[in-house]
Amino acid sequence: MNDSLFSDIWTDEQRKEAMSLKGPILVIGASGFIGAKLFFSLIKLRNDVYAASRSIKASWRLLKLPSQAMPQNFVNLDVTDPKSINEVFQRIKPRTIFNLSAYGAYERQNDAGHIHEVNYTGTLNLIKALQDLGCDAFVQAGSSSEYGLNCSGPSETDPLNPNSDYSVSKGAASLLISYYGKAKGLPCANLRLYSIYGPYEERDRLIPRLVNLGLSGQFPPLVDPNTSRDFVYIDDCTNAFVKAALTVCISEPGLSLNIGTGVKTTLSQVAQTAKEVFKIKSEPQFGSMQNRKWDLSNWFANPKAANEKMKWKASTSFLRGLTLTKEWETLASQFLNYSSMPVSTKKISAIIACYRDHQAIPIMHKRLSEVFTQLQVDYEIIFINDRSPTSDEDEIRKLCMTDHHTIGITHARNFGSQSAFLSGIDIATGDAVVLLDGDLQDPPELIPSFYQKWTEGYDVVYGIRVKREAALYMQIFYKVFYRIFKNLSEIEIPVDAGDFSLIDQRVVSQLTRLPEKDVFLRGLRAWVGFKQTGVPYVRPERMFGRTTNSFFKNIWWAKKAIFSFSLKPLSYIQTFGAVLFGMSAILALIYVFNYFFGANAAPRGFTTIIVLLLGLGGAQLLSISVLGDYLGKVLEEVKNRPRYIRAKIFKGNDVYDTSEKMNDFLRSIKEFRT
Repeated sequence: MNDSLFSDIWTDEQRKEAMSLKGPILVIGASGFIGAKLFFSLIKLRNDVYAASRSIKASWRLLKLPSQAMPQNFVNLDVTDPKSINEVFQRIKPRTIFNLSAYGAYERQNDAGHIHEVNYTGTLNLIKALQDLGCDAFVQAGSSSEYGLNCSGPSETDPLNPNSDYSVSKGAASLLISYYGKAKGLPCANLRLYSIYGPYEERDRLIPRLVNLGLSGQFPPLVDPNTSRDFVYIDDCTNAFVKAALTVCISEPGLSLNIGTGVKTTLSQVAQTAKEVFKIKSEPQFGSMQNRKWDLSNWFANPKAANEKMKWKASTSFLRGLTLTKEWETLASQFLNYSSMPVSTKKISAIIACYRDHQAIPIMHKRLSEVFTQLQVDYEIIFINDRSPTSDEDEIRKLCMTDHHTIGITHARNFGSQSAFLSGIDIATGDAVVLLDGDLQDPPELIPSFYQKWTEGYDVVYGIRVKREAALYMQIFYKVFYRIFKNLSEIEIPVDAGDFSLIDQRVVSQLTRLPEKDVFLRGLRAWVGFKQTGVPYVRPERMFGRTTNSFFKNIWWAKKAIFSFSLKPLSYIQTFGAVLFGMSAILALIYVFNYFFGANAAPRGFTTIIVLLLGLGGAQLLSISVLGDYLGKVLEEVKNRPRYIRAKIFKGNDVYDTSEKMNDFLRSIKEFRT
């Protein structure tokens, strides 16, 4: 990776200041925007810098790293767990700590309990650990949100008037800093950050969307043109952390300072600057996006105290900062692997079950990426290598290393496509999942039609195979099977519908709660209910190789479906037995009657007896085999074995190949979902 992606605009004097920090240096929350950028700048200057986060390598920002960063520079640390903090502190013994861990700054992060746990209790846990260990500087990333409704140019001595749980939690943390700094002598400071922007910012934020769409000559949806913010370029912000550690942490411990430019930039001015930088010909459409619930009209800083007390002043104009961000986005286009930012806040998880699909995997990835980019949604692509004997794993690994949207899973053995889908569903973080076979018989280009139906309110949208590019006898077989299955099933089963579908997350959550082990997803998908519809399409033949479904395997699939969702075969056996018993009883009565009243009435012929015995014997064996299939399903459920076992998970450059590593990764997925 080109190290120019990790460059900054610090001056030589600012780099000397960073070199004079007491080490080791610990950057907590380094998987986030500001934390990652601060870590990148510091690690290029010195090797005693450590990046810490709850799941440090689960961030797209750390998919690629500066050449100076080594594995030992990364540690997992959970600020809500005092034991985790103490273990890291005792091992590293940091002298300068930058705490940028936070939760609740984004609208999707709305768990009030977790907001206070991370922002307030997490800060308290860090301070308590430092009381025993000692340090030279502890700089807390506060927020301008602490001022709440009092957000128009407040000084640090003005009252806090919180308007959200995030505002309350950050304000409370600043009081912790004030108390432990002034009363306990802890060398600490709290920086109230305004609208920080620049490289590595969260992809759904205003400036990244403005820059990326600007590169293609477009504007993103915008709110009221008179809404104002105080935009601070990221390198000015990270320099403020260094200066705080060297100055006010020592001279005035416990102080809070505003980190802003003091310039009120309206959204109208932002759009005009973007129009100049990107040469956009169209006009911005203000009011095309709703304000967020906590948005306030005028939100800007009074940075006078920061200038006086630590000689810090933002030196980057918004025009220059936007230009620098544009240059970085252009340089990082392959790294980011997208051509336009999502307009929709929705996220879709594509889950692809792969077996002998090594040739199709790169093509599938390319076509899916193009479809999701066209839809302008956030997305992830999860490939499950169901222990293919070909090079499926190698192809998936390559994609993971070059695209942060991609996750790979390799199973310990071949568990089948249904288990592969469930394995992917278990780690999916999208608002909906799309299930596809890896052989390209499920065309990704149909997903926009699925998406349209989803936005219309349907919870499940499945593909209806109106025609197959296959041998005539196979087309007939499938048509007959689906209609038999529909008539036998106790629930409404759509005909000609395979696994290819889009399923809303609330339906997914119900599917994952079902306890059965031997699953037939297209049947379960119908069983859970919700609002469902189908989209017709012609199913093509495999692009590469031959199908892995033989005629007898298709018979197995048919039995699996019927015995999972129908008890009618048992009823048919019972009916058949009752009919035979009735016929036998009637025949016996006829023979008895003829014995007493008829003449020469005994049946004749050995052949008749043999045919009856063979027919009844065959019927009995068939009935027993049906009972055996049902009993086999019961046995499979009673064993309670796992549906799948993962051998490896791939994300970026990382390989999670032990239970501990995989559990850490799954915990990070759970945290993202919450």
